[in-house]
Amino acid sequence: MKVNIHEVCPRDGFQSMPVFDKQTKVDIINRLTRCGFHEIEVTSFVSPKAVPQLQDADEVIRDIDRSQPATLRASSRT
Repeated sequence: MKVNIHEVCPRDGFQSMPVFDKQTKVDIINRLTRCGFHEIEVTSFVSPKAVPQLQDADEVIRDIDRSQPATLRASSRT
C-alpha cells in the first residue's frame, strides 16, 4: 500500500496567523522538504486585501530551496 501525504501546513497556517516575514516562511517550507514531505501546498495567490499574510507569495515561491525532491503547490483564489 502506498500513502501520499499532501502537506498544507504552510498555506493554511500562514493565512491564519499574524504576518510572518518572508524568510521565516521560506525556512519552514525548506525544513518540511528536508523532513521528506514530497507534496507541499506552500502558499496561495490571493488578493492582499483578502489575506494580507500571503501577499509575498511570489517571493516565497522564488526563494524556496529546490534541492529536495518535492512538488510545491500554490492555490489561486479570486
